[in-house]
Amino acid sequence: RRQIISKTKLRASLLKNQPHIQIDSIKMSAKIIDGKAIAQTIRSEIADEVRLLSQNHAKVPGLAVVIVGNRKDSQSYVNMKRKACAEVGIKSFDIDLPEQVSEPELIAKVHELNANPEVHGILVQLPLPKHINEENVLSEISIEKDVDGFHPLNIGKLAMKGRDPLFQPCTPKGCLELLSRSGISIKGKKAVVVGRSNIVGLPVSLLLLKADATISIVHSRTTDPESIIREADIVIAAAGQAMMIKGDWIKPGAAVIDVGTNAVDDPSKKSGYRLVGDVDFHEVSKVAGWITPVPGGVGPMTVAMLLRNTLDGAKRVIRQ
Repeated sequence: RRQIISKTKLRASLLKNQPHIQIDSIKMSAKIIDGKAIAQTIRSEIADEVRLLSQNHAKVPGLAVVIVGNRKDSQSYVNMKRKACAEVGIKSFDIDLPEQVSEPELIAKVHELNANPEVHGILVQLPLPKHINEENVLSEISIEKDVDGFHPLNIGKLAMKGRDPLFQPCTPKGCLELLSRSGISIKGKKAVVVGRSNIVGLPVSLLLLKADATISIVHSRTTDPESIIREADIVIAAAGQAMMIKGDWIKPGAAVIDVGTNAVDDPSKKSGYRLVGDVDFHEVSKVAGWITPVPGGVGPMTVAMLLRNTLDGAKRVIRQ
């Protein structure tokens, strides 16, 4: 029997803390991958491990979150990360710097955090103000504390056969965790990554390659992207283009992970907009075997993987 789902109810249930998604009114065959519920399970596992560390070693993981300036979106992300730390027992080091802080002053703060033995992870919230070179700052974070996984040495090891980075980037790691916990095998499958950014597209393609998938990357210069995507057993959509991937682009039964978060006008909403992914959920959910919703799919996993990386960094240090 084909399941039927209401998009309105789906969005409403994702915004509440409900682990299960209500099914109601558009025809669909795809199984919803509930990122919110999976992330909550992972957070519970992390909280248990943090408690054990505290009992056995009298130490807890520490995450330093550095924010420069007062961009509302950045502050919102940072507050969410700090709250998540508190929920699982990770100690949060809050570094709030003024918009006009100089690059040398910011780098000096990073060095100070590198030297602090209670800090096991350092995250500098991007974007930084225009007068600061992001690459200069990020490359100063100790590789042992690079919980975002973007240090050139970590990315380099990710790209090399037989090498393992100390940390994997959070969003790509979250995508593979969603596949794994949904029982979707990657080995030997055809995977297409849509987008080639340093934050998602490139590292997720490297992670899929490490997991023995056969990879294609579709980007803005790719000719006839539909025909390439149509061959994929697994699609990771991370192009930043609202609802670009249509139902007839998808192989029946494929797993679709939608990383996109795009605001589109919606006068019926109080905010005047709603969030959609890079995938046309209404169409693709009728064809795919599995699909992540937006919101409530990949987003919650990114924060969960940040907490996991911080815990792993702490365990490496504490057990030495």
